Amino acid sequence: MSFRKNSKYQLVSPTSMGVRITPFDRQPVHTSHLFEMQATSAESNVLSISASLGLNTMVMTKFVKDSPIALLIKGDLRRRGIAYEGLDVEQGGPWGLRHQFNIADSGYGMRGPRVLNDRAGEVGRTMSIDDFDLERIFKDEGVELLHLSGLIVALSKETSDFCLKLARYAKENGTKISFDLNYRATFWKNRRKELLEVFKEIASLTDILIGNEEDYQLALDIEGPKAGGKDIKAEIENFKDLVNNVRKAYPNAQTYATTLREVVDANHHEWGAILYDNGNWSVIEPRPISVLDRIGGGDGFVGGLLYSKLRGFESEKCAQFAWATGAYVTTVKEDFGLPLDEEQIWAIYEGNARVKR
Repeated sequence: MSFRKNSKYQLVSPTSMGVRITPFDRQPVHTSHLFEMQATSAESNVLSISASLGLNTMVMTKFVKDSPIALLIKGDLRRRGIAYEGLDVEQGGPWGLRHQFNIADSGYGMRGPRVLNDRAGEVGRTMSIDDFDLERIFKDEGVELLHLSGLIVALSKETSDFCLKLARYAKENGTKISFDLNYRATFWKNRRKELLEVFKEIASLTDILIGNEEDYQLALDIEGPKAGGKDIKAEIENFKDLVNNVRKAYPNAQTYATTLREVVDANHHEWGAILYDNGNWSVIEPRPISVLDRIGGGDGFVGGLLYSKLRGFESEKCAQFAWATGAYVTTVKEDFGLPLDEEQIWAIYEGNARVKR
């Protein structure tokens, strides 16, 4: 896959930024008194991998003017090395706009994680194509890869229109597109017909298509096997059949990917991955990993995949690097990863946890 040369940005993504609140010591939310708060969004989580490893990244977003939460978010994006563009809009009073809150119990042992999304009045739901200077960003400065997430596409009617027009514009100007389907039933309620049309058109423009069995079937209406069963290894061939059906429907893409996860308990998972890339299958059968916090592991996988594609890794190395960045993110408290260097990620894939002095 060849990317547009001499671009200012290697990776750009539209997102709706918010904050994540988690109790100390993996305690349940309803019995906790002390919480940690961090800036978050699935799409900025993806970009964090590339940003920490030296690529130029940028989020397209929107902020509430004079909000301390907005200031926290901007400061955190700068800390991660992610540039940002977005309008500062008036809050509009106590019942006006705000940044989303994500409240998470990470779980422990046999107590599974629980996540509550509080997105009423979310400023990112109002994003529009008119908020950004697309000619400057995509033509004058240049973007190698635009990453879209189904979470943003389905967030509101406004963001559906925004993401669709953004994908069209990027395609017309030589920018490659990645699309993580990220199907969420709550986002699709009462909007299925409308969202199917939008998702299908974006998928038809996409070069890198990412999703699990449910995503491909529910977000693109592709026939495939029902997800389920505890033996993920036995489902790998079924997933390959599903990807082949997706390839027939959306032949523009060159790369298709998914993660495989089997939960032993909240602290121990079996983690695997499948990648179809330019005619080559790469399969990493589920391997045991220790989990501090599972939230963000999927975003870490996507972040590692996009970084490895931008760096020109061969197919098998792309799958391995993505698997390892996903595993890396499950070892940190935040829901995104800032790897020190590529060597740290390769050590994870190789199972080398020895001290380095």
